[in-house]
Amino acid sequence: MLAYHNPMRLLRLAFPILILAIALFGQEKGEKGGKKGGAFANPPTNLKLLKPDNYQAAMQNFTRSLGVMCTYCHVMGQFASDDNPKKEVARMMISMVRDINGKFPDGQQHVACYTCHRGAEMPLTQPPAAQ
Repeated sequence: MLAYHNPMRLLRLAFPILILAIALFGQEKGEKGGKKGGAFANPPTNLKLLKPDNYQAAMQNFTRSLGVMCTYCHVMGQFASDDNPKKEVARMMISMVRDINGKFPDGQQHVACYTCHRGAEMPLTQPPAAQ
């Protein structure tokens, strides 16, 4: 009986081949054995408030704090572009958070994006109605 007539035998043959194919062909190639970085693979341009050494952590914090993807504020594939008006709103919000935190004499961070947004694009401006 040939192997392809027995489903279990076929699975025992196909599964290792599939795993090997994924391992060999599913990897992204970086520059010179480099790291894959997605949107962070190239040096940033058009930074107005963030610094090159902290923008990655800040962007990841924004996506978690607002529960959004990068394209909420950025134009897909053109991260330096200012064509999405939400990017300017984000800059205003960064300035607002810095201004609030700068008014505390202890120099500590007292508010952040998550303070208001709590994982939502639009922060609540009033408490939920009483039950």
